[in-house]
Amino acid sequence: MPQPSSLPRASFHTINADGVQVFYREAGPADAPVILLLHGFPSSSHQYRELIPLLAKRYRVIAPDLPGFGFTVVPDERKYVYTFDSMAKTIDAFLTALGLTKYAIYVFDYGAPVGFRLAVAHPERITAIVSQNGNAYEEGLSDGWGDLRRYWADPTPENRDAIRPMVTYKATRDQYLYGVSDPLLVAPESYTLDAALLARPGIDEIQLDIFLNYATNVALYPTFHQYFRDFKPPLLAIWGKNDPFFIPPGAEAYKRDNPNATVELLDTGHFALETHVEYIAERIDQLLSSVTR
Repeated sequence: MPQPSSLPRASFHTINADGVQVFYREAGPADAPVILLLHGFPSSSHQYRELIPLLAKRYRVIAPDLPGFGFTVVPDERKYVYTFDSMAKTIDAFLTALGLTKYAIYVFDYGAPVGFRLAVAHPERITAIVSQNGNAYEEGLSDGWGDLRRYWADPTPENRDAIRPMVTYKATRDQYLYGVSDPLLVAPESYTLDAALLARPGIDEIQLDIFLNYATNVALYPTFHQYFRDFKPPLLAIWGKNDPFFIPPGAEAYKRDNPNATVELLDTGHFALETHVEYIAERIDQLLSSVTR
């Protein structure tokens, strides 16, 4: 008979935090150092399905779904306002509900401005940062942000409709495949699940609201930079260099403000875990081992 896998399995939970039923994946020893995985658009904690077991032998790994994504449920009566401030507040409440006061963060895409808000609010809690295509610098924004910048400057119905194609199946699939040398390495259930969850009633309008609010992240970049300068957290910026949205200069810029930042560029796209999960897990372990021993 085949032997059972030696890799830890994730378990799946829901907890009330900030009036939201936050869904999360967890694996690893309860007393191990914690790493919090914060996903981005258009995904959910599902994007960490392969990374979690690779880390969970040595770390307690926790990956929530942000409000508006995945399997997290926001009750209608909560009258939730979908902003990055709100999402950070909810994740802060989620961490409090779990009793977590010390953790590393892995931030990707939308997870970066959420995670960096947590770091600014609670710098004493952050043991290390892994930024995988998680931008915090103007130079990291590609020319592909043109329609979004117009929407930020003038949120008319016409400018809102101009970015509506970003929540379609095609756009979701393209985000996974663009810049990947071998698309056969990308599991189709990744973008198919994301697209199906985005297609639920009302989710498209929520996502368009979040797109509009992204401008607040750019406004906070100087605050994030000051945090990096003041606290110098051990930081690994590991980047899919062919990302059409967050380009390599955004990774390199971390070194400007944080002497403890290491930058590594990988030959892949936005969702680097789809093609380089084993390597990224090794690099995360090297970083966390250096701060937890």
